[in-house]
Amino acid sequence: MEMEYRRLGRSGLKVSVLSFGSWVTFANKDQIAQAAEAAECLSAAKDAGVNFFDNAEGYASGESERVMGEAFRQLGWKRHEYVVSTKLFWGLHNVPNMKNTLNRKYLSQAIDGSLERFGLDFVDLVFCHRPDANTPIEETVWAMSDMISQGKALYWGTSEWSADEIRAAWNIADKHHLHKPVMEQPQYNLFWRDRVENEYKRLYEDIGLGTTIWSPLSSGLLTGKYLNGVPEGSRATLPGYEWLRDMLTDEKRNAKVAQLKVIADELGITLSQLSLAWCARNPNVSTVITGASNADQVRENMTALEAMPLLTKEIMDRIDVISLF
Repeated sequence: MEMEYRRLGRSGLKVSVLSFGSWVTFANKDQIAQAAEAAECLSAAKDAGVNFFDNAEGYASGESERVMGEAFRQLGWKRHEYVVSTKLFWGLHNVPNMKNTLNRKYLSQAIDGSLERFGLDFVDLVFCHRPDANTPIEETVWAMSDMISQGKALYWGTSEWSADEIRAAWNIADKHHLHKPVMEQPQYNLFWRDRVENEYKRLYEDIGLGTTIWSPLSSGLLTGKYLNGVPEGSRATLPGYEWLRDMLTDEKRNAKVAQLKVIADELGITLSQLSLAWCARNPNVSTVITGASNADQVRENMTALEAMPLLTKEIMDRIDVISLF
């Protein structure tokens, strides 16, 4: 099945319904090995029709951007062939104004740092990675709009902002004729549905919000590989990710995973294919960000395209019964 491309909200930009993200992916190997493996993963994704590649300043403390940029160069891709993003908030320097903020000073310097690590003149999308309660939204909106005007990014948006915060930012931009936020990057999967399906509901129609959703497999829980405990080498065993273990071994969630696997088995697909296809079936999802540590996993994720037509209304209703109750 060919890749589907969707407009990013009300913008004219089209992104592949399945995309490739680099959270964790490039974080745990030496730089030469990372660049080679990243190039293999990116190439496999592009061969499947992926045109959007997601990243962030905070991933591996900036190294993920550096590795992805090097992979772009190794592959010899032309800049018009792909859409790439970064996200800003956490910061890389533990000094005032440079960490956990969206103030003008940080944002103006952080985007320059990201572009330098990527080796690019601009990113297509830039996100405010979290809301900042200590900076006026108006200051952030002006800084992000200036970033677009300066040509350092083409579209800006938010990640894990509330609907009220997004609307406030949009209204400020509208009032002052600034570049408006176009997209939001929220978590969305079978176990994490409320924000995308309910909280943002008015925003899709009112302001044309696009979404680039993350964690469609709930950090691997929806692959089924945690049904019998935490396997060696999984994300939950990585240093700094101990917080995942409780969620991934939760008995109630895994009981639901087992029920979902029954449906996947009936359809002749994997639980991962079912979970990714389910996310992509939501018309308010512009793109589903997938992760993989090798090219084979990338290719496996892309087969979710073939599963989408199998998710009939009857199947979707059965899935709802399991995931919502």
